[in-house]
Amino acid sequence: MSDDFSDFDSHKSVLRYPPVLFLWFARVATAIAYQMQAVAVGWQIYELTSSPLQLGYVGLMMFIPGVLLLLVVGHVVDRYNRRKIVLCAQAIMALAVGILSATTATGLVTVPLILAAVFMLGAARAFESTTIQTLPPSIVPPRALPQAIAGLSSAYQAATIAGPALGGVLLYAGIPFVYATCAILFLLSSFFISLMRMRPIKLSREPVTLQTVFAGIDFVRKNPMVLGPMSLDMFAVIFGGATALLPIFARDIFHVGEWGFGIMRAAPAVGAVLVSIVLIRWPVRRHLGRVMYVGVALFGLSTIVFGLSTSFPLSVFALMVIGGSDMLSVVIRQPLIQLETPDAMRGRVSAVNSLFIGTSNQIGEFESGVTAEWFGTVPAVVIGGLGTLLIVAIWIRAFPALFRFDTFESRYKT
Repeated sequence: MSDDFSDFDSHKSVLRYPPVLFLWFARVATAIAYQMQAVAVGWQIYELTSSPLQLGYVGLMMFIPGVLLLLVVGHVVDRYNRRKIVLCAQAIMALAVGILSATTATGLVTVPLILAAVFMLGAARAFESTTIQTLPPSIVPPRALPQAIAGLSSAYQAATIAGPALGGVLLYAGIPFVYATCAILFLLSSFFISLMRMRPIKLSREPVTLQTVFAGIDFVRKNPMVLGPMSLDMFAVIFGGATALLPIFARDIFHVGEWGFGIMRAAPAVGAVLVSIVLIRWPVRRHLGRVMYVGVALFGLSTIVFGLSTSFPLSVFALMVIGGSDMLSVVIRQPLIQLETPDAMRGRVSAVNSLFIGTSNQIGEFESGVTAEWFGTVPAVVIGGLGTLLIVAIWIRAFPALFRFDTFESRYKT
């Protein structure tokens, strides 16, 4: 592949360009596998323990590796072959779920073993998710990057819809079968990554010092237009992340079993896809900061509705609103962070972004498990929604420039 992307045909859909198509398939396979293992782990843990706190520990085991590896991941991504990083990470993910499949099938599985495997998954995902963010600019020219990112995002959302539902259905075949399917999907994703042609990238070879190690964190800390949206999403999801408690709602509150659990897991992604379709047709062009805050506030309000609902259809709708309101925030937050970040900092800032955005779901699950253990399941969800609304109010005062942010065109003239 040439440095100037001479083989790229701008007259065709970007998804017909082989490197993008292979990455699309890879993201679908990985996302489905990740969602399916989350369904299986959550169901198995609650089946073994009947403990909301143990469900919270699952989120904690996914969160800890992201924190521990934060200063390592960015440097690795900026200094070494990114394709090899992804392939190694996916191999470890396949190994982790393979171990769960074998031990569950033989009756040797234990809760500590499950949590250890989840820790392995969290460590591998820290490298994989950060590296994946850096791949699109190396496979398409800059003019096609927005279209490529949109297509790849649709792949992730579609997989997020299919994965939980498929995981719930496959639970009927047995938990070991779900884990084995996940392992195959992780390896299939690696196959597609290996087929991708990528533009050669000049990797960083600057000496590793404390300054370079902490450069990503320092950049985020000093730039309120990056720190604001990252931290807003992180704390909102921490307080509003009730997905860890869905097994309790499915089994003990609504009595809908595995199929209902799969539907509830998929509902937020359905809402996200529907909102993304609307935003493609009618994009938000003005008052972007205010719209982003409104999206996060809707996230908190719909979490409260979900917690108080006694109707399964209403709860599914509330979960759809949760996903849709999060998408409303994402379409503003992610481009803003990308445009504020210089190319030389992309790997390290992406690592920080992965910590703020990616692991906020896991620590949110832990928070939900702990509060459910202390106060009960429904109060825990309601408290989380109220906490999200409080975060919105605090962040409006803490980051006034972000609240007043109007348009991308007015801030970025080029």
